[in-house]
Amino acid sequence: MACEQMCLQAILLVIEFFLILFLKGCFMAIQDKYINPFTDFGFKKLFGSEPNKDLLIDFLNQVLPGKHRIKDLTYARTEQLGSSEADRKAIFDLYCIGDNGERFIVEMQKAKQNFFKDRSVYYASFPIQEQAKKGDWNYQLAAVYMVGILDFTFSEDVAEHEVRHEVQLKDQNCRVFYDKLTFIYLEMPHFHKTEKELHSNFDKWMYVLQQLPYLQNRPVVLQERVFQKLFESAEIANFTPDEKTKYEESLKYYRDLKNVVDTSFDEGKAEGKAEGIAEGIAEGKAEIARQMKQKGMDTKLIAEITGLTLEEVERL
Repeated sequence: MACEQMCLQAILLVIEFFLILFLKGCFMAIQDKYINPFTDFGFKKLFGSEPNKDLLIDFLNQVLPGKHRIKDLTYARTEQLGSSEADRKAIFDLYCIGDNGERFIVEMQKAKQNFFKDRSVYYASFPIQEQAKKGDWNYQLAAVYMVGILDFTFSEDVAEHEVRHEVQLKDQNCRVFYDKLTFIYLEMPHFHKTEKELHSNFDKWMYVLQQLPYLQNRPVVLQERVFQKLFESAEIANFTPDEKTKYEESLKYYRDLKNVVDTSFDEGKAEGKAEGIAEGIAEGKAEIARQMKQKGMDTKLIAEITGLTLEEVERL
C-alpha cells in the first residue's frame, strides 16, 4: 500500500513538473531542438554575430549572382540615420560591408506589408548615400545588394513557383541600365523540395531555413562543415538561460504575428466566398429578369418575382 502511494505521489510530481513548465512557456524548449530562423532572435543568432560570420558569407554566396563571391565582410551599424534630424531613419536586420566595399542589407520579412517594395528601395538608398565623399568626388559607387528572405509570396507571383527573384534597373529594351543596385527576394513558401531533392548548396540553404525548427537531427545530405556549425549554433540546449528567455519571447511574438496573419487570410477567404455567392445570386436575378423582360412581362411583376428594384429592371 505504501509503495502504491509513493508511485502515485511520484506520478503527481511529474505531472505537476510538466504543468509548471508548460505554464511558464518552457515546454517549447523541450520539444523544439533547433531555433526558428524566422524569429528575430533566431535569425540574428545564426547570422548576426561575428563568430557566425562564415555562415552569413556562405549563405550570401549561394544567393548572390554567380559573378559575385564574398571572401570577407564586416558587420556595420544596423540603424541608419538621415542627413538631418527631420529625416526618417531605417533599421536593418543585418547590414554588412564586403571586402571590396559592397553593401549588403539582409532582411527577414515574416508577413506581408503594405508598400514592402517601396520600403526595400528606401532602405537601399541609405548605403548609397553613405558612400558620398567630401570634397572632389567622381560619384563612383560600390555595389549595393538588398536581400529579402520572405515568409510570404508577392501577390503577382502566386501563379508562379520561383523561389529566387533578382531585380535590377533596366531600360525599355530590358537591358540592365545599372548593375550596382540589385534586389534579391527569396519567396520561401514556393520552396517545396524534399531532402532527397537537395542537389545544390542553394537548395540546402533554402531547406535549412524552412525546415530547421521541425528537425530533430541534422539530415545526412547536410554534412558540409558550414551546416555542422549552423546546427550546433541553432541547438537550443546549448543556449544560456538568458538566451533561452530571449528566444522564447521572440518565438511568442513570431507565433502571435503568424496567427494574426493566418486569421486575416482565413477571414478574407470566407469574405471572398460570401461576396462571390452574393455576386452570383445578383447576376442570376439579373439574367432571369432580362429574359422575362424579353418575353414582354410587366416590369412591376418582374421586380416582385426577382426582388430587384424597378430602376434595376428598367436598366436591363
